[in-house]
Amino acid sequence: MNPIVFAIPVFMLTIVIEAWIARRRGMAVYDIPDAITSLHHGVLSQVSGLLVQFATLGIYAAVYDNFRAITLPVNSIWVWLAALIAYDFCYYWAHRLGHEVSVLWAAHVVHHSSEYYNLSTALRQTSSGWMLGWMFYFPLAVAGVPPLVLGGVALIDLLYQYWVHTELVGRLGWFDRVFVSPSNHRVHHGQNDYCIDKNYGGILILWDRLFGTFVEEREGETIVYGVRKPLQSFNPLWGNLHNYFDLLHESRKAQGWRAKLGVWLAPPGGWHDGAIEHFEPVDFVRYSKQTPSVVRWYAVLQFAFLVPIISHFIAVAPHLDGLHVAAYALLIFLTTMSLGAVLEGGQLARRCEQLRTIVIGLSFVLQPDWFGFVAPLPMRVAIMLVMLASAVWLARMPLVLEMNKQEGIVA
Repeated sequence: MNPIVFAIPVFMLTIVIEAWIARRRGMAVYDIPDAITSLHHGVLSQVSGLLVQFATLGIYAAVYDNFRAITLPVNSIWVWLAALIAYDFCYYWAHRLGHEVSVLWAAHVVHHSSEYYNLSTALRQTSSGWMLGWMFYFPLAVAGVPPLVLGGVALIDLLYQYWVHTELVGRLGWFDRVFVSPSNHRVHHGQNDYCIDKNYGGILILWDRLFGTFVEEREGETIVYGVRKPLQSFNPLWGNLHNYFDLLHESRKAQGWRAKLGVWLAPPGGWHDGAIEHFEPVDFVRYSKQTPSVVRWYAVLQFAFLVPIISHFIAVAPHLDGLHVAAYALLIFLTTMSLGAVLEGGQLARRCEQLRTIVIGLSFVLQPDWFGFVAPLPMRVAIMLVMLASAVWLARMPLVLEMNKQEGIVA
C-alpha cells in the first residue's frame, strides 16, 4: 500500500486544525479558493506521479543494476541514515537549480504560486517535475543506494517538509540553525528582496549555511508570499503549464539556436548582472475573484468527496489495467478543473460542473463497482442524491447568489 494513502487523512485533519487555530488567533492564513487550488495541484501531482513512477524508478534501478560501485545492505540502519543525508544533499541542489534554471523553474514555480503560506501550500506540488528532476539522484544509484532505500528516504524527506509550511510556529532557537524549520522556510517562499533564492534545504538547513544561500527571517518585516509574476488563476492545469508557455513564447522570439536554448537554460528573468527589481511589500494585493461564500463552501464539500476518490485511486492504480487507470485519472483531472472554474465564476463553468455531478452521481449508483470498489447500496444511493442535489443547486445558483447579495452575506 502506498504510504501516501495513510498520509492523506493526516494532511486533511492538520489543515482543518491549522485553519481553526488561525481563525481563533485572528490570522488571515487561509483563503478557501487558494487552499482548494493548492490541494488540486497536490491531487494532480499524485496522479501524474503514479502514471510515471514505474518509468522513473525503472531508470534508477537500471543505473543501480549496471553502474553501482558497491552493494549496500537494505537492512542496515546506517545505510538508511547515510542515504537520507545524501538524498537531502541531492535535493538541495535539485531545489536550488529549480530556482536558477528557467526550464526547471517552470516546473517548480507551481509550489511557489500560492500567495498564502499554510499547510495546504505544502501540497501545492508540480505535475511536471518528474521530467528532469530524476537526474539529480543518479549519483545515489552509482553509490550503491538500493531502489527500495531511495524510495523510502525520498518519502521521508518529502513528508518532513510538510510541517514547515505554517505561519503558526515561530522561531525555534538552535533547531532553526540546523534543520529546515517554519521560520527559515517562510523566507524561502517570500517575494521580499532578501527572500529571493534563499533557504533551499529539505531537512537540513546546514546545506544553505555551507553554500551561502541561508538567510534568517527578519523581525519587523512581514513576508509576502508568492511569485513576482503572479499566477492569478484557480486552474490547476494552467498553474502547471503557464511558465512553459512563457518560455516557448520567448524562445520563438529569440534569434539563433543558442539564444533559443539560452531562454530555457538561463535563470528566471534571463542572463544579467544587475540587481533584482525592488519589491515593495506594502503595495502587494493578493489575487481574488471575490468568490461568494456559498460557492467557496460548495467547493469545499465537493473536494471532501474527492479526498476518498484520490485515496482509492492511489491505492488501486497499481492493480488496474491501463485503460481503467487512464479513465480514473481523467475523472480526477476533470473534477479539479471543474471546481477551479466554478471558483473563478461564469455560467459555462456552472454548466460543466452540473454535468460532472450528474455523471458521477449516476455512474456511482448504476455501475456494478467503482474501479474495483463495491459500495453498499445505501452508500451508492446517498452519493447519487448528493450529486444530483448539487446539480439542482447549481441550476439555482444565480437566484441563491442574488438572495444572499440582498441580505448582505456574499463574501
